Amino acid sequence: MTDTLLWSPDPQQLAESPWMAFAQFAGDRAGLSLADPLALHAWSISDRDAFWSAVWDFCGVRGTKGERIIDNGDAMPGARFFPDAQLNFAENLLSRSGPEPAMLFRAEDKTQRSMSWDELHALVSRLQQAFRAHGVGKGDRVAAMMPNMPETVAFMLAAASIGAIWSSCSPDFGVQGVLDRFGQIEPELFISCDGYWYNGKRQEVTEKLARISAALDAKAIIIVPLLDEAETVAAAVPGAQTLAAFIADFPARAVEYAPLPFAHPLYILFSSGTTGVPKCIVHSAGGTLLQHLKELRLHCGLEPGERLFYFTTCGWMMWNWLVSGLAVGATLCLYDGSPFHPDGNVLFDYAAEERFSVFGTSAKFIDAVRKSGLEPARTHDLSSLRLLNSTGSPLSPEGFSFVYEGIKSDVHLASISGGTDIVSCFVLGIPALPVYRGEIQGPGLGLAVDVWDDTGEPVTGEKGELVCTKPFPAMPVGFWNDPDDQKYHAAYFSRFDNVWTHGDFAEWTPHHGIIIHGRSDATLNPGGVRIGTAEIYNQVEQLEEVIESICIGQDWEDDVRVVLFVRLVDGVELDDALKAKIRARIRAGASPRHVPARIIAVSDIPRTKSGKITELAVRDIVHGRQVKNQEALANPEALELFAGLDELKS
Repeated sequence: MTDTLLWSPDPQQLAESPWMAFAQFAGDRAGLSLADPLALHAWSISDRDAFWSAVWDFCGVRGTKGERIIDNGDAMPGARFFPDAQLNFAENLLSRSGPEPAMLFRAEDKTQRSMSWDELHALVSRLQQAFRAHGVGKGDRVAAMMPNMPETVAFMLAAASIGAIWSSCSPDFGVQGVLDRFGQIEPELFISCDGYWYNGKRQEVTEKLARISAALDAKAIIIVPLLDEAETVAAAVPGAQTLAAFIADFPARAVEYAPLPFAHPLYILFSSGTTGVPKCIVHSAGGTLLQHLKELRLHCGLEPGERLFYFTTCGWMMWNWLVSGLAVGATLCLYDGSPFHPDGNVLFDYAAEERFSVFGTSAKFIDAVRKSGLEPARTHDLSSLRLLNSTGSPLSPEGFSFVYEGIKSDVHLASISGGTDIVSCFVLGIPALPVYRGEIQGPGLGLAVDVWDDTGEPVTGEKGELVCTKPFPAMPVGFWNDPDDQKYHAAYFSRFDNVWTHGDFAEWTPHHGIIIHGRSDATLNPGGVRIGTAEIYNQVEQLEEVIESICIGQDWEDDVRVVLFVRLVDGVELDDALKAKIRARIRAGASPRHVPARIIAVSDIPRTKSGKITELAVRDIVHGRQVKNQEALANPEALELFAGLDELKS
């Protein structure tokens, strides 16, 4: 934790921002002065009925709001938001028409095109008609193994328009990884690309797709062209047809929108699944829409016509968050493939050429750019960029500094954190507050976020569990195939009764900001002292010899000892001198408690499909336990590097 101030809001820009417009709007309604961001947040959780009603109205939600805002509002789970409302998610996202671009798309350096609002409406209409012709209706599941491309968004909107439930993953998933997810939800339709590009190479899917489609037993399998091989792939997969054939009989017309309850299921997202078959998390149309509008419009300050980018795949909840930018009338900037092909400038080239207003990425990407020696601030015109969002893992203090030194000196940097569980953020950027090095600015409006110790008491200035003490609209509807909500309750409410426990190890700062120290289920506990793994990574990964690292607690002699694995730059050897350097850095930058008992070099580190390192899987392998669902990993072969190590036997 530091007191280094990196950015402060420009008074004139803040005065003209959606954040301040909402503060005035809500304050006038409530008869209060809510210009101070801390006062606005306090009001948003003390009068949740008034707050969420104001968000609905200020953001212009299309639908019938109804009289009641929150029913059974103290029950978690059990609270019902807008129980009398009727709306359609797709209608709210198809918020504009005309020839202007709704989406821009790049697939590395191989494909570059756009889709206008009118073209999007037309495609959604044709897909909607084709869905209905195949008997797909309310509550049916539509699943996709797709790149982050415009057609994926159109398929999702078509499903949402008729009340079907959408679920997606990226095409780099293996056969079992896809079936572990979609096999549980039994989709009526399955959509796939004809292949994709990664790191400049064509990636074929035909053989994998044939095995998946045979197991899913869907009514229709639709092949979307990206490599211009859709007809060839469709011919090789029994029961498959091309996108062109699927919609051939349906001319474009006005999209029809089924009015649906606020809590109607919209998305099924999946937990990472590295400790078992992934949990199927069901999110509501109304809760997702309202939470995303609040985050995009207020916290991000997104305006109609601005260009919104997030580097994500369709297997990460940031894709669902990104596409909600359409509800604001923003242009989505989609990218699929490696962020380092042909080199590390590719995303910054995109940002400069298309004039991004908001650039979203992961902390790992920022660190990789820093270590590569790139300095986009000196090589690219990023004058249009006003907000940079970072998530996926905690952004290190050095990462904060690099953004201002190497990317843009006057950008609003928002480190954000939430997850698949709420398809949104608990803590994120606040445009009315300053940015301090290493700190997330604060909790989202309407979210009663706190940090509790093991006894359930709030703590400030020390580490504890991140909790949310009052219900909020983006809580899941439940888990799929969990009729008594037992899995749902066990996941979030078993630790503290009637309180959401998120599983993050967190700490309030004196600036009312927050620091995430990593997942609490991966927290180290040597000598009974809780240590967040991110505190160690923040030190180790600043060393030029270290590319990345992963840290676990190994059960040892009735205690836990800290074990650090490092992936080193080519040609660097982990000798005693480097081990001493690593330990000294951790001791000085964190504490003696953080210093690992063992440091071991590995050539790779296992990670999930969304790029997150898998501490729990490594911990299981080290302790001789089976990792139940290796299909959830992007590189499961890396687990072998951690099994039966002699260095961990003494």
